[in-house]
Amino acid sequence: MVNLPANSPRIQPQTVGGAPAAAPEPAAAPAVSAQEVPASGADLARAAMDFSKLPEAGRLFAQAWARMAFHDEEDFERGPGPEALRAVDRAAAALSARATSGLSPTALSLSLMDWWMHLAAAPGKQAELALKAWRKSARLGAYMVASSFDRNFPNCIQPLPGDERFSAPAWQDWPFRFWYQAFLLNQQWWHNATHGVPGVAPHNEAVVAFTARQLLDVFSPSNSPFTNPEVLRRARETGGLNFVQGARNLLEDAARKASGQPPMGAEAFEPGRNVAVTPGEVIFRNHLVELIQYRATTATVAAEPVLIVPAWIMKYYILDLSPENSLIRYLVSKGHTVFCLSWRNVTAEDRDLGFDDYRRDGVMAALEAINAVVPGEKVHAVGYCLGGTLLSITAGAMARDDDDRLASVTLFAAQTDFSEAGELQLFVDPGELYTLESMMWDQGVLSSGQMAGAFEMLRSNDLVWSRLVHEYLMGERTPMNDLMAWNADATRMPYRMHSQYLRQLFLDNDLAAGRYKVEGRPISLQDIDVPLFVVGTERDHVAPWRSVYKIHQLTDTDVTFVLTSGGHNAGIVSEPGHKHRHFRLHETRHGDHHLGPDQWVEATPIEEGSWWPAWEAFLSARSTPGRALPPLGAPGYPVLCPAPGTYVMQR
Repeated sequence: MVNLPANSPRIQPQTVGGAPAAAPEPAAAPAVSAQEVPASGADLARAAMDFSKLPEAGRLFAQAWARMAFHDEEDFERGPGPEALRAVDRAAAALSARATSGLSPTALSLSLMDWWMHLAAAPGKQAELALKAWRKSARLGAYMVASSFDRNFPNCIQPLPGDERFSAPAWQDWPFRFWYQAFLLNQQWWHNATHGVPGVAPHNEAVVAFTARQLLDVFSPSNSPFTNPEVLRRARETGGLNFVQGARNLLEDAARKASGQPPMGAEAFEPGRNVAVTPGEVIFRNHLVELIQYRATTATVAAEPVLIVPAWIMKYYILDLSPENSLIRYLVSKGHTVFCLSWRNVTAEDRDLGFDDYRRDGVMAALEAINAVVPGEKVHAVGYCLGGTLLSITAGAMARDDDDRLASVTLFAAQTDFSEAGELQLFVDPGELYTLESMMWDQGVLSSGQMAGAFEMLRSNDLVWSRLVHEYLMGERTPMNDLMAWNADATRMPYRMHSQYLRQLFLDNDLAAGRYKVEGRPISLQDIDVPLFVVGTERDHVAPWRSVYKIHQLTDTDVTFVLTSGGHNAGIVSEPGHKHRHFRLHETRHGDHHLGPDQWVEATPIEEGSWWPAWEAFLSARSTPGRALPPLGAPGYPVLCPAPGTYVMQR
């Protein structure tokens, strides 16, 4: 936010020599004190957004406008005028964003217009769609007739991989099989209609296809109590009580959301009580982070400690859930001293914290503390998701500055090249960013609920509609577990940092292009000369593994890449003994020929089980064993409180 001068030059009455005094003017309205006039364009805009003070805001706006109008053009450009007007634009965009949850109606309209105008000018595509519509109608009609006499008649279309909405046997009964087959054919037709229209910009095509898919899902027969056979069966079994219980669930969830409470059952998982219980001590705290030290549970330890940099979008204990699936507990049981950052849950007062504040006061401050506890030893640095992106930037800056304190870098589901960053890119174009930035500018932060809403849209079938059916139509509750409770324990992100992240990394891809600057100078990941261990997950909708894989093209060092089963969170929390887990692992050494992601998959065999032992072996191979356990804390870094600390408790 730019603070503008509170006062502007005013035109003062002048007496012309020898001229008679002017006739007295009518009594003027009471003068407005300087305190009544907004100190800046941003303050003016904020006053205008307070609906209870609209008349006053209008008066102040008129006064400010009049002051600006009396500047000459040059003074106006140098003065507060342009900033004030831009702040009014911000306020208007923020007002619109309140009603659209941060989405830009203008950006969506432009995408739809691009698609519609090009489709209208493509008679060949229109003819293709008309032909497809006729053929699908004929297929459905023939299927309806044939399957009426033969229940085992094969379906005319199958759901997409991963779509489990129609997997229950009851969907093969009449008339439900016709309804869901018609829906799938309609879904396929709209996919054809929104793809391959000549001349449509790729981003606009993706936005239109995504929008069409969201609208179609609303009308899926699985989402209606009248067309879902499982819901109807449940209603018969309970005499309709499932709808009563579903209404109770809905009202309870709405009340909890309105009061800021966690979802039902999440209170059973409390950090320090039954999650985040690995013994440790907070040895450092500043305005942004707490640093937790965990001592190894073995007689001797590896000399090189491990520093974990989690994402600040969620709480750190994703890596220290229950004792049986805690990655931190696993590491200390293998003889590693572990340090982990716990980020503070920021408020609107932290709006001006930037990406470099997180690097300097987070990662670099932690390294200083670790160097005091374990002097002279290099550090295995680990970054998860957004924390991994920050760690890669930090490692690049350290390499540029000949800072050799890192022994290795591990990245969990972290992107460094955002050119193919998945469906999150749907929300990242100049129009969408302007709307989102305006909302954050007004609030000071991006709230956890607003961020969660974007992720839910990406997986609406799994995270929205399936929950609606299960909990509100079937009247059943999904049992809460530690991972689900952690997922509900989200945090806020400051305006400036998130804006920089989206613009510089997502939109402009500055890190991959070598344009990203730290302390005013560009960095390059090519400078990193320590070995990398990089993990991608097969079903990651936040950081698609092919995007994570691009680090091979950005670095010039040894890269061990792991592709594991699961999604963004479950693929990382993949402890030994977890059923139905598998992974692929291959090391690309410096100087090896590059393999594309599909070639890599073909050349790398599947291994059953957890990838954690392979990673621990990677760390141990690059560590010095047999050292005595280091002390807890050090001079200047006293023990402040037990783990999990205080920041993790903030809501």
